[in-house]
Amino acid sequence: MDTPAQRRPPDPPGDGAEWLRIGGVALAVRDLGRVAAFYRDVIGLEVVTQDGNTVSLGAGGAAFLDLQHRPDALPDDPASAGLFHTAFLLPSRADLGRWLVHFGALGGQLDGAADHLVSEAVYLHDPEGNGIEVYADRPRAAWRWHGDGDGAERRVEMANQPLDAPGLRRAAETPWTGAPTGARIGHVHLRVGDVGEAIRFYGGALGLDLTAALGKAAFLSSGGYHHHIAANTWHSAGAGRRDPARAGLLSVTLDVADGPALADIARRAGTADHGLADPWGTMLTLRAAEPCGRPASPPHRS
Repeated sequence: MDTPAQRRPPDPPGDGAEWLRIGGVALAVRDLGRVAAFYRDVIGLEVVTQDGNTVSLGAGGAAFLDLQHRPDALPDDPASAGLFHTAFLLPSRADLGRWLVHFGALGGQLDGAADHLVSEAVYLHDPEGNGIEVYADRPRAAWRWHGDGDGAERRVEMANQPLDAPGLRRAAETPWTGAPTGARIGHVHLRVGDVGEAIRFYGGALGLDLTAALGKAAFLSSGGYHHHIAANTWHSAGAGRRDPARAGLLSVTLDVADGPALADIARRAGTADHGLADPWGTMLTLRAAEPCGRPASPPHRS
């Protein structure tokens, strides 16, 4: 049976009222120096703070990626639940073009690239196998939605079409000098054991809207965004809870627009604080914030 989150159509596309965004991701890494250098030199993030066991990186002085040193951790298992990729959103298409030129100059090899209609994206991985997407959104006015919410659920049109890499490089009129202010984590894509269960948790407990369901993957968001959370079973069908002894994803921080929204999520999830875990043990930290610069609470759901 559909949850209320599945039945209710997404907030109107294009209004920008995202009441939830990804505030940060924490990874356990076995070689802190090597992985931190990769995110600094290849991805272009700046080191915001660091101590003996943790390096926090971001852009414009805002940290959104924490690397925690776990030298004795087992390697991540790509067939288990965990991180499929962290998606770094750049402010403009020209920024993505600059990054692509920079990556090419380093001699880097991409894992893949695609025009998703709502965005243009490239894919790679860090030295310990953690997946990465670097992308730029197309203008919201160009996104195509189907269904009217009255008997036909609204879904955003996404695809995997060839990326116009030459056009992106032509858009790069100035050199890459590192991730610009405004760069952030746009979404997190997770490996899960069951897509339906992921929809029930992230749609029900968190209150996100299902915006697309493509075979063994689901995409959910707030405020008419294409997705803040994605979940797939491409290699992890039937996976149980993550082994905490393994490197890889530790937690995801979710910025929620205001106190009442936080309280609603905590009530639905049955937790008394601002921390909870999804069905596969991925830790979620809820943080009061104004993701779009103004409060925009989700509708109250019983």
